[in-house]
Amino acid sequence: MGDIVNLRQARKRKARAEREAAADANRVAFGRTKAERNATRDETERSERRLDAHRLARDDLED
Repeated sequence: MGDIVNLRQARKRKARAEREAAADANRVAFGRTKAERNATRDETERSERRLDAHRLARDDLED
């Protein structure tokens, strides 16, 4: 036979786990210092500029 499960406790356990997962995601998204955020932003801008610098112009492709 199966185990007896208290549904109220199971729902609370599931809700607690979901809240903890959301808190972990928020810690990753918002739990960084200003220097870390600026470094990430600078790295993203640098990679975008590098990509744009190597992009071929439309006029070059038609020749």
